[in-house]
Amino acid sequence: MLPSLTLDDLKREARDFAVGESSHHEPLLFGVTDGKAIGTYFEHKFRHHLQTKFSFEAGSSARGIDFPELGVDMKVTSLRQPQSSCSFRSARQKIYGLGYSLLIFVYDKTDDEAARTGNLTIAHTIFVDSARTADFQTTTGLRRVVENAGNIDDIIAFLQERFLPVDEITAQDLAEEILAMPPETGYLTISNALQWRLQYRRVIEQAGQIDGVHRIL
Repeated sequence: MLPSLTLDDLKREARDFAVGESSHHEPLLFGVTDGKAIGTYFEHKFRHHLQTKFSFEAGSSARGIDFPELGVDMKVTSLRQPQSSCSFRSARQKIYGLGYSLLIFVYDKTDDEAARTGNLTIAHTIFVDSARTADFQTTTGLRRVVENAGNIDDIIAFLQERFLPVDEITAQDLAEEILAMPPETGYLTISNALQWRLQYRRVIEQAGQIDGVHRIL
């Protein structure tokens, strides 16, 4: 029986795997520029690596995240444009976080023309606690409104100015909740869309300096 995967195991294995993958030259990646294909390759390889050492429930599209038992989703993104998408559940995610933590691998891809291989140098491996996965500008703005003696009307006006996808009833409910429980500062940039567009430049810059945004490598 393999031991159950813990959060500490996941972080440690992520660091070790990133170091090993950075020195690996893969023929299957030669000439590949599609970020989705690269991310799929990396995610499958890392998941297989974990499955040889630990027991854990594999994520699925139905569950929505890669490690549902740990409440963690894995993201693989290019250093040149560090971003990805995730499923939209509610506008509340932009204020109070996605509802799960993120394990982010940021790679810089190069090709060896002579050997006809591709290499993924993992420039950053970052773990973002679920409490820090909200939108930076939205959370800092709302905190300023509350600290400046803002009321429910002020908060609703702010939400409307940010074009948050909410109706009047939801905006009222959110405003009451925000006034009673101001959100923690998030460190993602989240763009409104049918799927959230997550951008990671700020967490790359702040990793290791902010509580809840951990630099693994």
